[in-house]
Amino acid sequence: MELLNRIEINQHVLKGKAVIKGTRLSVQYILGLLANGADFDEILNEYTNLNKEDILACLMFASKMLNDQLFFNISQDAA
Repeated sequence: MELLNRIEINQHVLKGKAVIKGTRLSVQYILGLLANGADFDEILNEYTNLNKEDILACLMFASKMLNDQLFFNISQDAA
């Protein structure tokens, strides 16, 4: 849970998106980099002010957010 302290939501930073504290890098952006094949080392080399724990915090934040969500399959036939 200590990792989550690295994430902040502030209405004055990126319109309230979850960001890595002290940056304007959103959790969504970091997750997108990972989803597109970037590895930790690539991200850390590009954003030298980040560390491994910041990336792990993004993953934990996303996991916690998804943990409380319910998803429903809506078929296109219903439209």
